[in-house]
Amino acid sequence: MTKKGIKQRINKLKKEINYHRYLYHVLDTREISDAVLDSLKHELYRLEQQNPEFITEDSPTQRVGGEALDKFKKVYHKVKMLSLEDVFSTGEFEDWEKRIKKVSPSGKYEYFGELKIDGFAISLNYENGLLKFASTRGDGEIGEDVTKNIKTIESIPLALNIHEDENVINDDMNIYIKSIKKLLERGNLEIRGEVYMSRKVFLEINKERKKKGEPLYANPRNTAAGSIRQLDPKIAASRKLEFLPYAIITDFGQDGHKDEHNILKILGFKRDKYAGIFSNISEVESFWKDILKRREKLAYQIDGLVISVNDNATFKKLGVVGKAPRGAVAFKFPAEESTTKVEDISVQIGRTGALTPVAHFLPVLIGGTIVTRASLHNEDEIRRLDLKIGDTVIIKRSGDVIPKVVSVLKNLRVGKEMDFKMPKNCPFCGGKIERKEGEVILKCVNKKCSAKHREALRHFTSKKAFDIVGLGPQILNKLADEGLISDFADIFSLREGDLLPIERFAERSASKLIEAIQQKKEITLAKFIYSLGIQHVGEETALTLAGSTSAEIKSQKSKVTVDEVSSILKSFSLEDLEKIQDIGPKVAESIHIYFNDINNKVLLEKLNNLNIIINIPKVNLKKYIFSAKVFVLTGELEGFTRDKAKEVIRSFGGEISSSVSKKTDYLLAGENHGSKYDKAKELEVKIINEKDFLKMINS
Repeated sequence: MTKKGIKQRINKLKKEINYHRYLYHVLDTREISDAVLDSLKHELYRLEQQNPEFITEDSPTQRVGGEALDKFKKVYHKVKMLSLEDVFSTGEFEDWEKRIKKVSPSGKYEYFGELKIDGFAISLNYENGLLKFASTRGDGEIGEDVTKNIKTIESIPLALNIHEDENVINDDMNIYIKSIKKLLERGNLEIRGEVYMSRKVFLEINKERKKKGEPLYANPRNTAAGSIRQLDPKIAASRKLEFLPYAIITDFGQDGHKDEHNILKILGFKRDKYAGIFSNISEVESFWKDILKRREKLAYQIDGLVISVNDNATFKKLGVVGKAPRGAVAFKFPAEESTTKVEDISVQIGRTGALTPVAHFLPVLIGGTIVTRASLHNEDEIRRLDLKIGDTVIIKRSGDVIPKVVSVLKNLRVGKEMDFKMPKNCPFCGGKIERKEGEVILKCVNKKCSAKHREALRHFTSKKAFDIVGLGPQILNKLADEGLISDFADIFSLREGDLLPIERFAERSASKLIEAIQQKKEITLAKFIYSLGIQHVGEETALTLAGSTSAEIKSQKSKVTVDEVSSILKSFSLEDLEKIQDIGPKVAESIHIYFNDINNKVLLEKLNNLNIIINIPKVNLKKYIFSAKVFVLTGELEGFTRDKAKEVIRSFGGEISSSVSKKTDYLLAGENHGSKYDKAKELEVKIINEKDFLKMINS
């Protein structure tokens, strides 16, 4: 091949590779496989190595090249890289609008809203259409030259070209196209945006580090920032970073911020598909709420929105306050972490007698919810945290995760903080407290402890057990205080006349509650077993035990008595129970003790005499499409409550787990899902949405 032919082939290859780079890294589509693209790149690299005189700065082969740097050079920003003022509520956002309208009452006030990527700010400088250098924000005036690392990011064009887009280019845009073409032929163009790492890539990197026994990275943002500040560009290249622009700094007469975003798309950059114009703050607030719901489903992390006055003339007139432009604001999402002060630590008691320390905080807004307390779990956890009453602590709440004390800010102690010690006797009944060997939980062993008794009553009437509507904790406490109920069975013995003398019980509400109680005298076997509050027997173990009990019922009856069920469960030996799948020695012992305890026998007889009926569901083997499949649920479903979805899964033979592990087959994810979603991605668990789930059960 002649030199002329080689040059022509190189130019053709560059054009073809850049076309497919644009499809994949900007438009998220593809026409050829990775293998084919790699083959084209390999041919280009080979031709350039044999003919180095044809290597140009914008060649795809120059994305990763050269030796590692000794240090980064300093770069002075011609236009300062400013930060943004943060607002955290609709009230603060509305206050911001009032302030800017006072400064410029005659301004044009429509707003441009875009996602605030949780990334690393970068300035790209193009000269005559070619990427000349890229720099970090630094202190806003002086940054660092990170050009070699930035060139490794495929979504950043090394050479700018006009991409015809009929959805963007119109008569208004044509005015700018002429100016942009002139700048690309001869002139400088500065573009700013965020370098970020996708959730998927972050999980893949941590998965590899875990295999190698290396410490895991904390989050995608810090990992992306660290990648850009690597002196060796090959490390940056391996991190598969992305770039999303948010502004064109060069002034070519653009009227609004929206125009800049359209021009960025025409120049071949990725565009925020959610960004747009909003005519008033009410529309912005609706947009904020909508994105908040979608936040966890996005491919990248965001921490809010950037809202700017769209009209550039008004924006410039508003000016700068400190290091932030007055005409733009970061409308942040509710924080998932915050600090607060521990005002006190109390102790709660559960139905099994377990004592749980609970921290009480100064109220703090986390994840859109006011948090005032969090479980500290046990004495060992308090020691691990080295927590004292009066400490300032970091609280975390993410998605469907309950609030948790993450750590103590010990440097903020003033010397008045107080140690907390678990009580030596039950704070409710004064009974003896024990801690079994090998366990971390302290328990009250007094069988007549009033607090244990009331928690057991709440458990019995809860939604996952007998589900008696209207019989909440306060009413149960009143009934117990009046001596009307002393055990589960007494609930079904209540009459309207028993309730009327109690304060706030009118005739109508009394009859309504009695009717609700009587309607719940039939219950499924699994819910019945769960309602008894047997130690270590949760929802899933109750289902497992119900399956084994059903198998022992000789007839094919669909309804049985409490006596029939308790006789079967009492007949199981420890060895029989341990043979049941997922029931270990500890759980087996607890079940065996319960059904052989004389007090429990009396209680079960009372329930039997009150004609409590237990339903045995018929098993349709043809419907066992989820047989032996383990599901975990997260987020909010539209067509199902969480309990109803679990019921459907079990009816098709599936099992439910509360946490994601390698044994999980499916994660059913709804809106506003939490950390289970990320865990499932990390472990490569199949994630399905509500539509997928409906298809599966309707098939």
